[in-house]
Amino acid sequence: MMEEKKRTVRRQKIKKDHTKLKMIVFGLLVLAVILMAAFAPYLTPYDPYEQDLGNALLPPGEAHLLGTDRYGRDMLSRVIMGSQSTIFSALLLVAVITVIGSAVGILCGWKGGKLDAFLMRVSDIFLAFPGMVFAIAVASVMSGGILNAVAALACISWPKYARIARSQVLSIRSMPYMAAARLSGSGTLKMTGKHIIPNIAGPVVVTAVLDIGTMIMEIAGLSFLGLGATPPTAEWGSMMSNGRSMLQTSPWVILAPGAAIFLTVMIFNLAGDTVRDVLDPRQRKR
Repeated sequence: MMEEKKRTVRRQKIKKDHTKLKMIVFGLLVLAVILMAAFAPYLTPYDPYEQDLGNALLPPGEAHLLGTDRYGRDMLSRVIMGSQSTIFSALLLVAVITVIGSAVGILCGWKGGKLDAFLMRVSDIFLAFPGMVFAIAVASVMSGGILNAVAALACISWPKYARIARSQVLSIRSMPYMAAARLSGSGTLKMTGKHIIPNIAGPVVVTAVLDIGTMIMEIAGLSFLGLGATPPTAEWGSMMSNGRSMLQTSPWVILAPGAAIFLTVMIFNLAGDTVRDVLDPRQRKR
């Protein structure tokens, strides 16, 4: 019995150490990606917007590691610069929908009644539509642009956070420490800041980190359709759209931004899985 208990403790320690190592590795990768986006103008070997038709569609080589596009612009420089608009737009989008959705969820869960019923029916309406189709429709009405794409995706993405926050608040309201806080004279704002927000932060943060990769793909998707970043802005989705007609003759034009999207989304998704393992108690018990 004791030996079995020791083996269980040892396995749990190994798993915990493994999770910590993953957290460090993926945390550093995420930091590297964000720093690359932040300092993109200083990392590009060439001007990403300077045209040189004499060097148009050069294959990857020593001078241009990822080749050039139809206007002779260096693909590596444009991929690096494109990280700024794509990644920061996704981070802005996730921050907006997290704050708005969580605020709505907290309000509904705390107040209840007709306000809760009304706001939840509104969220049901948004959830009833196919997300990307609705975003395309909204972005079309708003006439494109990267900020309009972010706004369009925000319109369809906040209900998920509202649902998560509301369900957490409903379970927290009945806890004994909430009753004790009321009896001690704590007001709504104090209880929200001291008890509700810290207790719902785990599920909300996990969902937000996992959503970053999804939002990167959706922003790139809108740009690919011409509803996001507008030329000549370097953005991965619009770069793939501009190069799709040359997939057979000059594949590097579309493969370079496509690989950037793939690697970035993979990094954020793996980081999100690790954050879930760290913050979700149900995952830690497995």
